[in-house]
Amino acid sequence: AALGDHGRDAIERYAAYRVGYHRGLDALRANGWRGSGYVRWAVASNHGFLRCLLGLHLMAAHIGEEDEADRTAQFLAQLDPSGVPRELLEAIPKP
Repeated sequence: AALGDHGRDAIERYAAYRVGYHRGLDALRANGWRGSGYVRWAVASNHGFLRCLLGLHLMAAHIGEEDEADRTAQFLAQLDPSGVPRELLEAIPKP
């Protein structure tokens, strides 16, 4: 997530968040997550994956990847219906 936060431009940030998102999915699956169920912001060990997914969403919207922006927004809501904590949302640099 930190690489995405500090990318030089929107495309580099998008790419870094995307890699982190996929590595995070791999880690979740390796720890027994089956592709459905909650992945809550309240659990600190989920922050890297969720920050990558949130960053991917923001960058996809910024570069005009509307379908991906919609999918990632829906996935974020499914993973934790309580939403993104404000302090974590504000911590991600805006494009």
